[in-house]
Amino acid sequence: MSYVDQVIEEVIAKNPAEPEFHQAVREVLESLRVVVEANEEQFKKDALLERLVNPERQFKFRVPWVDDNGQVHVNTGYRVQFNSAIGPYKGGLRLHPSVNLGIIKFLGFEQIFKNSLTGLPIGGGKGGSDFDPKGKSDREIMAFCQSFMTELCKYIGADTDVPAGDIGTGAREIGYMFGQYKRIRGLYEGVLTGKGLSYGGSLARTEATGYGLLYLTDEMLKCNGKSLEGATVAVSGAGNVAIYATEKAQQLGAKVVTCSDSTGWIYDKDGIDVALLKEVKEVKRARLTEYAAARPSAEYHEGKGVWSIPCDVALPCATQNELDLEDAKTLVANGCFAVAEGANMPTTMEATEYLQENNVLFAPGKAANAGGVATSALEMSQNSERLSWTFEEVDGKLKNIMVNIFHNLDDAAKRYGMEGNYVAGANIAGFEKVVDAMNAQGIV
Repeated sequence: MSYVDQVIEEVIAKNPAEPEFHQAVREVLESLRVVVEANEEQFKKDALLERLVNPERQFKFRVPWVDDNGQVHVNTGYRVQFNSAIGPYKGGLRLHPSVNLGIIKFLGFEQIFKNSLTGLPIGGGKGGSDFDPKGKSDREIMAFCQSFMTELCKYIGADTDVPAGDIGTGAREIGYMFGQYKRIRGLYEGVLTGKGLSYGGSLARTEATGYGLLYLTDEMLKCNGKSLEGATVAVSGAGNVAIYATEKAQQLGAKVVTCSDSTGWIYDKDGIDVALLKEVKEVKRARLTEYAAARPSAEYHEGKGVWSIPCDVALPCATQNELDLEDAKTLVANGCFAVAEGANMPTTMEATEYLQENNVLFAPGKAANAGGVATSALEMSQNSERLSWTFEEVDGKLKNIMVNIFHNLDDAAKRYGMEGNYVAGANIAGFEKVVDAMNAQGIV
């Protein structure tokens, strides 16, 4: 049995009931097979892959909080510190009922390579809780966040582990967590990113993941003789990533015709009205039915169906495994020529392989959505310098990072004889830097 297969089997045996983590490990290691086989004897002797797939440490803790009626609730909190070879652990905090250890490990594992790809000195980590912020009052959110941070603060710090936002964790939640960290630790430091502008946040952080997705997509298309100008784009999701991906796509000359949330989706033949979408989702925190009610050109549909709309470019920006094999077949049949992941692992392995086999340009999330964590690292830099950069400065640095990421993964794929396979290229480019650092630091 090959070393790669052996490690995949061990991961599945030692981490039962964690299918998302199994999927992430399999996807990464399969695409690294060519690199591992070239160094198999040494990697196996050093147990390099075993050290890579096992977190350096992980924490699981209870989070008790009191609702507005005086009822006590108990949620579970997680933080997985996966790999610090190239810098402090960095990765978001997800607040969603679906959160469990397997999902946090899958996200943390992906984060190692994503963070490496940015070229910035940040390691991989992830955290969160099965708490659902939807429908909760501001006071209830504050009660949860303060209880969550009371435990989490023992394990994080500006030079140790710097969490950020993710699904369910926006500026409000980050603010409450930062206040509690400062209160307990007595430190005013850049321990969280995604902060408000009045207390150490960075301009362009809100837009960063969505904008970065389009900067990389644009570069990928240009290098393959295609363009966003005049393209029809399908976007899933209606959160932060989807909104700003839509905004930047339309600035670059494309027409975005879809968006979705957990209950349904919108098809707007005239192109998504970003100002209205922001009003519905960021201000009112309402459902997309309100968008459809206010926009005569929009059709609202229950359930799932974004990928049934003919498009040139598809940008899945919602959640993991939302684009499956049937969706991929529909996209190919409808003439889609590029898919770039705005969410973490939103395309199933079968769908990814089908898209690649049918010559669809495919940019994996660890590269395409790295703009968020890249700008978080830029926020860390500003905090360390006690400075604040302009929107244009941050956006310019973000664009350069995303363009460089594409060329690094493109070069890595070509070096190993897999030109055009950007999944393998991203994994190899991210892996090489982490492995160099791990080897330099000894068996730790």
